[in-house]
Amino acid sequence: MDIRQLRYFASIVEQGSFSRAAATLRVAQPALSLHVRNMEADLGTSLLFRSPKGVVPTEAGQILLRNARIILDQLTIAEDELRGHDSEPAGEVRLGLPSTFGQILAVPLIMAARSRYPKIKLRVAETMSGFAVEWICDARIDLAVVYHDLNERSVEVTHVLDEELVCFGPVDALGDFDLPKADRPISYDHIANLPLILPGGRNGFRDLIERYAANSGVTLNTIIEVDSHSNIKDLVRAGVGYSILSMNSIADEVKSGQVRYWRIGRPPLKRPVYLVHSINRPITNAVAAMKFLVLEVMHDLARKGSLVRTTIIGESAA
Repeated sequence: MDIRQLRYFASIVEQGSFSRAAATLRVAQPALSLHVRNMEADLGTSLLFRSPKGVVPTEAGQILLRNARIILDQLTIAEDELRGHDSEPAGEVRLGLPSTFGQILAVPLIMAARSRYPKIKLRVAETMSGFAVEWICDARIDLAVVYHDLNERSVEVTHVLDEELVCFGPVDALGDFDLPKADRPISYDHIANLPLILPGGRNGFRDLIERYAANSGVTLNTIIEVDSHSNIKDLVRAGVGYSILSMNSIADEVKSGQVRYWRIGRPPLKRPVYLVHSINRPITNAVAAMKFLVLEVMHDLARKGSLVRTTIIGESAA
């Protein structure tokens, strides 16, 4: 038996007539009769009985009709779900975010996802860029925001933003470093004289800072290495030294007057922000929808200034 035969059989019983079923299905009546005979031959039993009141199912026919209706109804449900799949994505999507971006992006993104894609269950996990590829390859997350271009064939990388990094220090002057005014940029030569508190040497963020410094012909004076941004900020507030972080990382401290900062000039120190996902497994409609929503929300936050001192790739500085 096949789906077409089940449809024909159910229509004959519902119409109570081969001729009416043929007209409804737009199938020649002899073809319907042939399908029923083939079904009866395959099953080894009679399925229909021609009574004075029309065609009625036999006991075997009633069993087939009951199951045929279940099968046909389920097929209709499956067809409806597939047709609506693109227009209404559903399922779970797991997103990895670094802590700084998570504090800014997570809530607006979750609210946008709930409003636009109510059938998507978004799970947000805090992750470090260094572990993002491992988590994606292990299928622990579907998407991740990372701070360095991952030279991996297993992931697709989208450059979303450039985030400006700034030099910051304690409110009270620490030593005689002849620091510029807050509205003036600080040079790499000047930064090289400061006692710096930076992430460890095998950190992508540290590599970026050292590369900019080397290109400017200076060597940084790193007195303490700490991989925790919160600890770096605590040490700077305590007057131990200066540091370099993104403006988004220290925005609250700057606003509350706990630290002061200087933009770095010639060239400005910028960190790229990427969105990545695996290319080794099919991307579901839910993941595809969430990928574009993440891009949209990040761009929107940058335009509104919630992500401060960022440049949207392809647009002017925000």
